[in-house]
Amino acid sequence: MIFVIRVTTNKEDQVADLIADRAKRKALNVASITRPHGTRGYLFIEADNRETLEEACYNLQYVKGIISKTVSYEEIKNMIEPIIAEVKIEKGDIVEIIAEPFKKSKAKVIMVDKSKEEVVVELLEAAVPIPITVKIDNVRVIRREEKEAEEEEKDKYED
Repeated sequence: MIFVIRVTTNKEDQVADLIADRAKRKALNVASITRPHGTRGYLFIEADNRETLEEACYNLQYVKGIISKTVSYEEIKNMIEPIIAEVKIEKGDIVEIIAEPFKKSKAKVIMVDKSKEEVVVELLEAAVPIPITVKIDNVRVIRREEKEAEEEEKDKYED
């Protein structure tokens, strides 16, 4: 059975560690503890029954409660299984950084590492171009350099 517990936001990893430690010490039958990427304030725990889960979570810091309804694997499958998305960022693209500390800064992509899901960018507003490595999830493409140049060429011939 898969149970859902509410925890303090941004404390999911700590709670998962505490539950795993307690389950190991008390030899509780807790099969898995999952914190899906992007889901904040909740953990999914696979255990034999509710009593086992309650014993694993009882009086732990940051645990707010156990949701009364259990969930099936099919219901949470899309949150747990990795989705391999096609990387659509290319060298030369102009991107906006959407994560701190450079949030809302515009940058030019100088290298894409698809295996690590990272891009190396240079901030456009910086006086001295310094390469910064950022996760692909933390950038948004604003425009493509090559396509923009092609469009300008087309416009010249149309006039």
